[in-house]
Amino acid sequence: MRMYDIIAKKRDGGELTDEELCFFVNGTVDTSIPDYEISALLMAMFIRGMSERETVTLTNAMAYSGDTVELSRFGKLSVDKHSTGGVGDKTSLIVAPIVAAAGAVVAKMSGRGLGHTGGTVDKLEAIPGYRTSLSTEEFLTQAETCRIAIVGQSGNLTPADKKLYALRDVTATVNSIPLICSSIMSKKIAAGSKNIVLDVKMGSGAFMKTPEDAERLAREMIKIGKGCGRNISALITDMDRPLGNAVGNALEVCEAVSVLRGQTRGELFEICLSLAGEMLSLALEITPEEGRKLAADVVASGAAFEKMKEWVKLQGGDDSCLEDTSKLLTCSVSYEVKSPFEGYITAMDAEGIGIASMLLGAGRKTKEDIIDLGAGIVIGPTVGEYVRSGDVLCTLYASDASLLIPAAEKYLSSLSAGDEKPVKKPLIYRILR
Repeated sequence: MRMYDIIAKKRDGGELTDEELCFFVNGTVDTSIPDYEISALLMAMFIRGMSERETVTLTNAMAYSGDTVELSRFGKLSVDKHSTGGVGDKTSLIVAPIVAAAGAVVAKMSGRGLGHTGGTVDKLEAIPGYRTSLSTEEFLTQAETCRIAIVGQSGNLTPADKKLYALRDVTATVNSIPLICSSIMSKKIAAGSKNIVLDVKMGSGAFMKTPEDAERLAREMIKIGKGCGRNISALITDMDRPLGNAVGNALEVCEAVSVLRGQTRGELFEICLSLAGEMLSLALEITPEEGRKLAADVVASGAAFEKMKEWVKLQGGDDSCLEDTSKLLTCSVSYEVKSPFEGYITAMDAEGIGIASMLLGAGRKTKEDIIDLGAGIVIGPTVGEYVRSGDVLCTLYASDASLLIPAAEKYLSSLSAGDEKPVKKPLIYRILR
């Protein structure tokens, strides 16, 4: 079998066989196929597209190209959640304890933030002592003990995806639905959960800018998940504005704790109930409505917050910081951004606000950057609220005072205002199963 023939076949619109796709993935991992041939096939896939069978085969081959996590001991109870990325998206910190307290098992690998989007692992590292790296046996034992364990991604998880994504990034082939879906789903399949719920973001702070594009992505990932033997559903959710009021690692942990303690309601709480309800529906084989009610019950009883403390303590974290979240707030300077206008906030550019948080030190421009875990933004009034000149729009936190003004300017430029109250957008656009 020759890569030349495989490239030519896809270039001319042919459908690759399972054997050809596995040959491609294996050769990518063992470096027997040179980068220029890999890049040529990626471009052919980008232009010609891929069938559902091709995409499922590619995903499976990538998933099993390196280490995998074996969660069969948990039977049907294992459930994972994946977000396509956003600003202020701390849902994993909230949903995982809710779902675990309700009886399912959340044993998952999460990523770090890059650019304007945050990462679950970075947020967890804002808790002193929390271990984001566990041995396989530690990981599984903890999941058995308290039904929840969240770590960073294994160094050898889906090595094919790492190589292919690096080449897609420099060959203008990132924006391909089949390749995006294969990349995301290969990591979810390798992570082992029987059930998967996708939170597909759309809007200014998301990769997918329109509901139509987000739905197309979600439907493709559902097809792949089912083709790989997983139970899967997807929520298409709004990311035209940040989710919740906190943007930044320690600040988002504080907000997650507030939700689990029943102190914060609103849109963040609502989307977490919907995600948890969907996860419990798949894992416990109940209706989504029953799952949502169960999720609300474990928050109301305090069981979800107690589960969070148990999980964090078992994973080496200082759980006293969850009882007193002021211990997490480490930045030496803060700054209140005051409104230069009077009127309704008609729109918030979530990406711009994410960039403002990054300017404060809360995010990375490159994977090698060191972040300030205490830095970030606490948002005041949001879309649809009326503000007067001089009202506080947000509070910025940083360790370097020189970062405050550029971040404030970016935040202000991310807001739009007007005399008429805007029509409220739905937080959840659609649920696909």
